[in-house]
Amino acid sequence: MTLDDSDQTAAVLGMTVTRSGPVLGAELAGLRVDDLRSSDIAAVLRSLLTRHKVLFIRDLDLSHEQHLALARVWGELEGHPVIGHVPGYPEILDIRGSDGRVEDNVGDRRFRTLDKWHADVTFREAPSMGAVLRARTLPSIGGDTLWADAAAAYDGLSNEVKSRIEGLTATHDLLFDFGDRIAPEKRTAMAAEFPPQHHPIVRTHPESGERVLFVNASFTSRIDDMDEAEGAALLAHLLDRFKVPEYQVRFRWTPNAIAIWDNRATQHYPVADYWPERRRMERVTIRGTRP
Repeated sequence: MTLDDSDQTAAVLGMTVTRSGPVLGAELAGLRVDDLRSSDIAAVLRSLLTRHKVLFIRDLDLSHEQHLALARVWGELEGHPVIGHVPGYPEILDIRGSDGRVEDNVGDRRFRTLDKWHADVTFREAPSMGAVLRARTLPSIGGDTLWADAAAAYDGLSNEVKSRIEGLTATHDLLFDFGDRIAPEKRTAMAAEFPPQHHPIVRTHPESGERVLFVNASFTSRIDDMDEAEGAALLAHLLDRFKVPEYQVRFRWTPNAIAIWDNRATQHYPVADYWPERRRMERVTIRGTRP
């Protein structure tokens, strides 16, 4: 199946595909839980994800076992060394959004941005291939998630910058983002278990063949073998590419909505604009390969 005919094949199998944005994202309707047993459906889902990079499905009320089965369409699953999981299901992460408030010197509450544009677990030797995220508890308004196309971010670079980063690697470090979430007495052991990794700044997507920008604000701490100031300026420029609205798609969550994304080809940003309400999600992560 080619990427160009995956939408048409989905229609033949009883599903409809509606693009969510001009660059990436598509909403899939007509998928039933029982369809996951079909090898034809699984092949279509894999092809659709490669083409659209993030898929959205609404009103799919999955049990924990069905959530795992959907993610296994793309491969083996993995847990997370820091984020907690649903009791009895180590591969289902229990993601509870912060209320987004801080106290200033006079005790007034104000909002702050709590997250960053990021790809998941790039501190691993083999970062995840993707993830399946399910909405559990949603605020009455807000709490959207945005995805950015890493191929568009790369394509938008100047030829001069593309030449500068060709063949370079960057350091990805667990403690760069999660250090303050790990108890001090455990940080040394965690750093030994997950030592910093050196991934290419530009990777080739193994299925689409696209060149994608592979640095992120959560885990990329520095550009290797470059003067610190020069590297920091270049890294900041690269990270800013993911903030370009023309490279993004935004999803407004509804109860029992599902988002499936290709972690190799995208970055995402959960918007924490819903204080004093709460948001709770469950995520299953698909194991990847070394870039």
